[in-house]
Amino acid sequence: MESLVWIVHIIVAVSLIALVLLQHGKGADMGAAFGGGSAGSLFGSTGSANFLSHSTAVLATLFFMTSLTLAYFGLQEHESKSVLDRTTVPVTSTTQPAAPQQQVPGQNAGSKASDIPQ
Repeated sequence: MESLVWIVHIIVAVSLIALVLLQHGKGADMGAAFGGGSAGSLFGSTGSANFLSHSTAVLATLFFMTSLTLAYFGLQEHESKSVLDRTTVPVTSTTQPAAPQQQVPGQNAGSKASDIPQ
């Protein structure tokens, strides 16, 4: 079921991108570039929407629905674990006495070279 939703999601996403790129912008007329009368209606009502606008709205709705469905499927996979359970590593506490440092031949006792881990 999840793979079917993925396939529909990808098809809808590609179709939505294509429809948005095919549409004509509101102020893209040549007269709008030079201050024509159509530029005043850029944010106003433009009348009824055409087929591409309705198709884009339908595809956007389908895209949101498939996105929510995929999010639900993802939630079901990780329902038993919380975020903290997935990210933390169990720590085992072992209390062992520190090993005594051994004197390396060729070093004198007052040297700081003995502080460097081997």
